[in-house]
Amino acid sequence: MKYRFFLLFFLFFIVFIPKSSFAMSNEIIIIKISDAIGPAIADHLIKGIKKAEDNNAVCIIIHLDTPGGLAESMRKIVMAILGSRIPVVVYVSPAGARAASAGVMITMAADIAAMAPGTNIGAAHPVSVGGKEIGKTMSEKIINDMVASAKSIAKKRGRNVQWAEKAIRESVSITETEALKKNVIDYIARDFDDLIKQINGKKIKGKGTLDLDNYHTFVLKENLRTKILKTISNPNIAYIFMMIGLAGIYFELSHPGAILPGVVGAVSLVLAFFALQTLPVNYAGILLILLAILFFIMELKIISYGLLSIAGIISLLLGSLMLFESHEPGMGLSWSVLLPTVIIVSAFFVVISGIVFKAQLTQAETGASGLIGKTGVVKNAIMPEGKVFIHGELWNATSKEAINKGEKIRVVRVVNLVLEVEPLD
Repeated sequence: MKYRFFLLFFLFFIVFIPKSSFAMSNEIIIIKISDAIGPAIADHLIKGIKKAEDNNAVCIIIHLDTPGGLAESMRKIVMAILGSRIPVVVYVSPAGARAASAGVMITMAADIAAMAPGTNIGAAHPVSVGGKEIGKTMSEKIINDMVASAKSIAKKRGRNVQWAEKAIRESVSITETEALKKNVIDYIARDFDDLIKQINGKKIKGKGTLDLDNYHTFVLKENLRTKILKTISNPNIAYIFMMIGLAGIYFELSHPGAILPGVVGAVSLVLAFFALQTLPVNYAGILLILLAILFFIMELKIISYGLLSIAGIISLLLGSLMLFESHEPGMGLSWSVLLPTVIIVSAFFVVISGIVFKAQLTQAETGASGLIGKTGVVKNAIMPEGKVFIHGELWNATSKEAINKGEKIRVVRVVNLVLEVEPLD
């Protein structure tokens, strides 16, 4: 009986005591980022920090290699790092990696910043899609905002405020050795083990001392949701989904009852709009693309001799160019995707419009209307009613003049399945 009581108590303890109480205090959560900073990456990092806090991990180590990304996503990550209850370490690695643009802010926001040999940090000056300078007024607003944020973060972490400003205003980029000398980072570490050895025992203000003896690691991998979101949040993928969706809906409208194109188009549009809500979208671009589709649909109803199709192609191209207004690398629409997509989609719309227009001009070959103009032979004399033989079928027929049996006739019109005919001669 006594043993049963202890067994029940043990089971109760396992079931109802929170998991976090079992978490080992020397667990290190590792998050690897090697892509442009976007909504999916931000979501993954924020959830990783929350998981580390729930598990009472000793620290989080972010392996970072990024060309930059969206400012809004970067701000969310920085806020999560600054608000973390446990130490956050950003390690720019492996050799050849970089922390550019948004990566600069994330690195400086960390409690401990480290870089591997052969890496660099900097070049945070904003650029437009394709690497061109953005407008002067807009550039000043963006730069001033980024500088204020960078200086605030650098001051909070005790790092080089002047260099943070130069990285944004002058696109300064430095190696790991220069970064250490200029107080931009705290350590240069050859590898992960070397990093642990150097930061072990370091005191973090407000977060205690890092005790990394007998540590064990847990690598937080991207789940399926993050992978899907990261894939479709790519501007090129979102744009392609949008074009497929519009083409599918257009095909369904021009050929009602096809079903499959409409279903594919609807699903693609849902995925496109889900992705677009996470990207810096210019709504004028969306309106121009929708206007292009309207022009193509009007081409089906109005004989414009191709003018509406030309207007649609121009609107589609302009809308595609204006669709994304990001000034961050990796977040713009690639020309290698834009031009082929516009050409293929425009050709699709023009071909479908041509088929519909040709069908409108072609005389029907079946049904009552298909009989008009056809010739046949009188089987029962028409005086003024009789029967005629056309297309292997007997039809009731009438005529304004008498027509003898055996004579050839031509169908003038069809009224209530009765043919009105005239002599062929």
